[in-house]
Amino acid sequence: MSKFHAEPSSDHPAPADALLVSLRDIHIRLGDRDVLEHVNLSISPGEIVTLIGPNGAGKTTLARTLLGILKPVGGQVHRKTGLKIGYVPQRIELERALPLTVRRLLGLTARYTETAMIDSLKEVGADHLIDRQASELSGGEYQRVLLARALLGNPELLILDEPTRGIDFAGQSALYDQLAHIRRDRGTAILLVSHDLHVVMAASDRVICVNGHVCCEGTPEAVTSDPAYVALFGPGHTESLAIFKHHHDHVHDLSGDVHDHSHDPHHTHGGGSNV
Repeated sequence: MSKFHAEPSSDHPAPADALLVSLRDIHIRLGDRDVLEHVNLSISPGEIVTLIGPNGAGKTTLARTLLGILKPVGGQVHRKTGLKIGYVPQRIELERALPLTVRRLLGLTARYTETAMIDSLKEVGADHLIDRQASELSGGEYQRVLLARALLGNPELLILDEPTRGIDFAGQSALYDQLAHIRRDRGTAILLVSHDLHVVMAASDRVICVNGHVCCEGTPEAVTSDPAYVALFGPGHTESLAIFKHHHDHVHDLSGDVHDHSHDPHHTHGGGSNV
């Protein structure tokens, strides 16, 4: 997997007044079920954080709490004043019989200029899709369009819920490369909710493992060696992560096609938390 072109976050935690958002001792109950208890989480400007955990662990619930969609029954949520958050959901289901171009999809919830929409699509390598029917897009193309839609609001924090669902490995690599460019160019913090343990963890500064509470937290290397992680996913996942952090000399474009960077002096290789 290619090393993402972005500066790593500091090893020192940010002071509380510099955080974009923080959760303190959060308790979320849905119906009569306690979904999350005693959760503490913070996100600093410019860092890439990944939430992992088994199905039903509360990952999406936690993301929706950060967005303000869900209100905790206990604990405190602090957001930076005026914080702008962009959200890429798992999927926006479209009626295939309904004609909806990418241009119209981008403007469903707010009005943007043609220039703004094209610039946002261009940033994610999808400006050629603006007149395509949204229902005809491939999985990778559709995720790029949703990402462009989220970027139109110039967010300081970008939250993506299972962004690689239904996308092949090459498309996943391309998407994570694009997210690293967004972090580098915009300084945007990114929170990823994912089941793709290997690729997404190697793309992160910090990993938070959730299973109704925070089981463990730290760099990808630290988390995969934590007993709580091993108990949830098994020791084989630790070995697989190392395999996915291999060196190579190519990257993938929007369609998953390979482009050789072996002769590009500006292209670096590697993996790990320095993304």
